[in-house]
Amino acid sequence: MKRHILNSAVPVLALLLLLPVTFALGQERKSVHLSGLINDYSPLSANVKGSPWEMHGQWSMELGPDRETADFSADMTMSGFGRTAEGAVDPTQPLVNPHTHHIRLTKIKISWDMIGCPTYATPVPTSGFQISGTVSLLTGNGNNAPFETKPPSSVLQVCVTGVDNAPYSVANANITLVFTGDATSHFGPQPIHGVVKMAASDPDDKYWDFDHRGR
Repeated sequence: MKRHILNSAVPVLALLLLLPVTFALGQERKSVHLSGLINDYSPLSANVKGSPWEMHGQWSMELGPDRETADFSADMTMSGFGRTAEGAVDPTQPLVNPHTHHIRLTKIKISWDMIGCPTYATPVPTSGFQISGTVSLLTGNGNNAPFETKPPSSVLQVCVTGVDNAPYSVANANITLVFTGDATSHFGPQPIHGVVKMAASDPDDKYWDFDHRGR
């Protein structure tokens, strides 16, 4: 009888020993996924060949569980405009020279501030974070972009901004992309604007606070 009780207790004891480990694993930080859309225009400029350009696309960002680094990717379509007989840009003649771009940043350090990020008119975002680094991929129609070096050397700053700890607000609402280097000859040096999609499935993650933004 005693042997039977002892044998029955062994699996229960093993389960109890595993519970703290399972609970601890459940409390570990997970990677955070953000995504959204890009919709903007580049200005008419003598320094940007073929401008102005219309830009549309989608992007995604994966923040590592340690909140120290992030991976960013964007897939964009671009097209220009026709010209009037006088040579002016004609918005009634869109979709000139349509093409695509794929853009990647890999394992870039996260800065939990908005220092150097583009400014907005009213209403003004009050919080945010950013990454900035040399692109690991920058294509044109699938090839290495004709304005880019091999390997790529252009630098991309990505800022995610919004309003933190305020009622009826979203902590991560806006995104901007700013290129420096050879890529400015095509995208221009101005901010390229987009939006963060609200698609959190967990109510606790509704505003994507990232444990108070990684601090």
